[in-house]
Amino acid sequence: MARRAGTLDRVVEDERVNAGLGWALVAFLALVAVEEVLDGHLLWAGFTVFVAGIALVPSISHRDWTVMLPWEVLALSALPILGRALANEVFASQAATYLSVAALALIVAVELHVFTPVEMTYWFAVLFVVVATIATAGVWAVVQWLSDVYLGTAFIRSEERLMWDFVAATIIGGMAGVVFEWYFRRFARVETRLPGDHGKSLERDETGQNEAGRSERGQNETGRGEQP
Repeated sequence: MARRAGTLDRVVEDERVNAGLGWALVAFLALVAVEEVLDGHLLWAGFTVFVAGIALVPSISHRDWTVMLPWEVLALSALPILGRALANEVFASQAATYLSVAALALIVAVELHVFTPVEMTYWFAVLFVVVATIATAGVWAVVQWLSDVYLGTAFIRSEERLMWDFVAATIIGGMAGVVFEWYFRRFARVETRLPGDHGKSLERDETGQNEAGRSERGQNETGRGEQP
């Protein structure tokens, strides 16, 4: 089914508009980091700065401010961080933590898909985001443990609670993988938001993957038809 391209679609898919929204969201993350520092939450301030830094990798590596991730993925990463900063209940804060970890894994997956020659099949794309989320949750658990040991915090309350944290991160990672595959690889027209050769290169890669997929399906159907 063809996607309808309206006026709003053309606006948000413009490379400069996308870059402007992306930089605004990065600035928002910087403000949240400052707020976390003022509240004494140094660990979360560092996490927020790290997310903002990962988001800026494309612009810095290409030395072009318009080379930016799709603004939607930055919005998805900013919302749970903001939610965690504003949450008063422990459950809400923990849910925001899982979402933040999954959002960081999603950023990495989108950057690999958009700015590198890495090619992922549909099932591997989902699996990659799940594994990246679990790995990120593991690194975050180690950071929290080090903070508890050397800074006197109390992030890790029990081993059972930590295991349930990993279970929750895995489930949310699966949801993030579906979002990555369904939206950022199939629906969002990312190539129109990148300047110059970056967008053309991505468009060629996606066209080649689609043609290869159709060719493989055609061969399988032909093989089944030839069987007695």
